[in-house]
Amino acid sequence: MKQVQNIVIVGGGTAGWLTAGVIAARHQGRRNHGFSVTLVESPNVPIIGVGEGTWPTLRTTLRKIGVSETEFFRQCDGAFKQGARFNRWTTGAADDGYYHPLMLPQGFARVNLAPHWLAEGEGSFCDAVTPQGQLCDAGLAPKTIATPEYEALANYAYHLDAGKFSAFLQRHCCETLGVNHVLADVTQARMADNGDVAALETAQGPVVEGDLFIDCTGFRALLIEGAMGVPFRSCADVLFCDTALAVQVPYDDPADTVACHTISTAQSAGWVWDIGLPTRRGVGHVYSSSHISDDQAERELRAYIGPAADGLSVRKIPIRAGHRDTFWKGNVVAVGLAAGFLEPLEASAIVLIELSAKMIAEQLPPNRAVMDVLARRYNATTQYRWGRIIDFLKLHYALTKRTDTGFWRDNCRAETIPDRLRDLMELWKYQAPWLHDEFDRAEEVFPAASYQYVLYGMGHRTHAPPGEGDAEVELARRAWRENRVQTARMMEGLPRHRDLLEKIVQHGMQPV
Repeated sequence: MKQVQNIVIVGGGTAGWLTAGVIAARHQGRRNHGFSVTLVESPNVPIIGVGEGTWPTLRTTLRKIGVSETEFFRQCDGAFKQGARFNRWTTGAADDGYYHPLMLPQGFARVNLAPHWLAEGEGSFCDAVTPQGQLCDAGLAPKTIATPEYEALANYAYHLDAGKFSAFLQRHCCETLGVNHVLADVTQARMADNGDVAALETAQGPVVEGDLFIDCTGFRALLIEGAMGVPFRSCADVLFCDTALAVQVPYDDPADTVACHTISTAQSAGWVWDIGLPTRRGVGHVYSSSHISDDQAERELRAYIGPAADGLSVRKIPIRAGHRDTFWKGNVVAVGLAAGFLEPLEASAIVLIELSAKMIAEQLPPNRAVMDVLARRYNATTQYRWGRIIDFLKLHYALTKRTDTGFWRDNCRAETIPDRLRDLMELWKYQAPWLHDEFDRAEEVFPAASYQYVLYGMGHRTHAPPGEGDAEVELARRAWRENRVQTARMMEGLPRHRDLLEKIVQHGMQPV
């Protein structure tokens, strides 16, 4: 019945410091009653620091832990993200492209526009139901300088410098939220008689005791694998990409346009990400080493970048696609890369950290007696989330019409498509996804709208009538009219992305 009072997080980076911030902010009222959050970080292990794309959830997370959005932009080389554009994923042609925006389709809670658009809509599905694709094409921001912090005119997430973000979170956690920071190399875990971790021994001498340990040690997985022996479950048979080459590309001109969306461009055996920050672009090639050599992958990356790639060094990052069999065992929880990793196609890494930290903070066990009950709940929810992300990433590959290389042909083989996704793809031949039709759990990470954007962006056809009754037809047409009006208003009233970023740095946004 021992109280859970001392939370120990092992490892820094985005996973460690974001988890520390979420837990410490949630339990600030307990600090005077013996509650503590301690983060143990090696002074000798660099962070991975590649992931630069986020979800809109991060706005809520940062707001809850008390971060100024203005200071976030100033200190993290932040930019706005309004979605992702996928180029050459369907046919490989030069004009092949579609958006997965962050705004829901117009009137989404009232009417499913997908079957109506399939029957009589014009242009792309994205442009028919939301302004956001056109905002991205025009390089416009999702808000104005008069819009308060964290509020939006068009839904948005962030692009950020991961190294600067970790340092920013560290300062906030230590200076504002009272997180204890221990710089030390963990050498081994002292185990209790019941199989829990009792304390951590370090090379520098301090022994760190705790009641609950959170493993944020990245691919090393010092606690969840090293101490608890939890195995890793590969999904390389579904998602083939196992290597990334990353490079930082300077702008030719400091006034160059900053893209307000992630650009994902398909290659012969993978894809290139292109993320715009105010001071540089983060560009990388994610690929399958079974289908292409490292040298050829680097040549494709440099060809994508063009002359700006001359003289730039490329960093190679292995990708071990999959996740732990169990995420919480005993009194150890794995978060971040220690829990698993998937290719960054839909920027799911940081949101999984957020969701994990939020669930741990909200359901923190009061004592050891009930910890296993909460661990089972946590494991079930987290397993479900990882499975649905794997499904959604695979959907991008399974819908392709490309047959020009073995990589694209292999991705369409039925045995590489998870059973649940295969069933849904069969259902979507006759029924357009919408709200709770197939997405009825609170743990859904991608809503039905996300599936619509990918399905119809990649040319999938659902053979279904648009619904019965004139009332529904009128709802659909009204939604289209509303979307046209909203698009015109936003195109006229929103500032250029770089202009807004410069104003935020100079003047700041109105605090909430």
